Amino acid sequence: MAQPAQHQDRQPGIESQMEPRPEYMPFYPGSGRLKDKVALITGGDSGIGRAISVLFAREGAKLVIGYRDEDGDAEETQRLVEAEGGEAVLFKGDVGDAAVCRTLTERAIETFGKLDILINNAAEQHVRDDLADLDEDAVRRVFDTNIFGYFFMVQAALKHLEPGARIINTASVVAYRGHPELVDYAMTKGAIVALTRSLSARLADKPILVNAVAPGPIWTPLIPASFDAEHVKSFGENTPLGRPGQPNEVAPAYLFLASEDGRYTTGQTIHVNGGDLPSS
Repeated sequence: MAQPAQHQDRQPGIESQMEPRPEYMPFYPGSGRLKDKVALITGGDSGIGRAISVLFAREGAKLVIGYRDEDGDAEETQRLVEAEGGEAVLFKGDVGDAAVCRTLTERAIETFGKLDILINNAAEQHVRDDLADLDEDAVRRVFDTNIFGYFFMVQAALKHLEPGARIINTASVVAYRGHPELVDYAMTKGAIVALTRSLSARLADKPILVNAVAPGPIWTPLIPASFDAEHVKSFGENTPLGRPGQPNEVAPAYLFLASEDGRYTTGQTIHVNGGDLPSS
């Protein structure tokens, strides 16, 4: 079903203001696949991050949810996790700041005593009409959130990760096929793929497994916060499946990589994109 035309004038977007609301509830009962695991999820308040949080809670994980300033969305995600019988600690801060990443990681250790899974998911994107007039600070802002934040989180987490731990990064289909209006965003997503492959090689002997998920057009707050209302109305219709994906259709890829099912997988990217066939 198509979503109505809509736009939000802030980044990150607010999930509670979207129509229809994204679908985040898991499809199946939990089976304890993440029992006693501790997962830290950046951008965990809404969209894909919320769906991952709820799914991981259903599978037995304890959660630390990082978010920038969307208090209402974060509190709702915490409520949803608790409804699954899970525990979630919220942490507000900008992952583009290395000090915030260190403090966020330490909060996980102080609260739960360990860290098993790091999911780098926070992101922002902006439509760029004229690259020649693009403000330098605006481009740096996207890089701070989308790639430096991932690197800083890895730096902060590494000393706490034991053999068998997982790092999962959110890339994007645009890392593989580009996007004419999201050039800087696509650049950061390509860098995330390179970061994933490099870290997987560096950490394989530990072994700490490092992978990525590359979503296609997924119905999250980032969409009405990035595009004009008419674009949003037709968002996702150009995929072979003819519609945008939902966050709960992406979250199971993260569960596979975080659980024992994915213990022989590292350096890989799982594409969840409605049938697009990007070259790897």
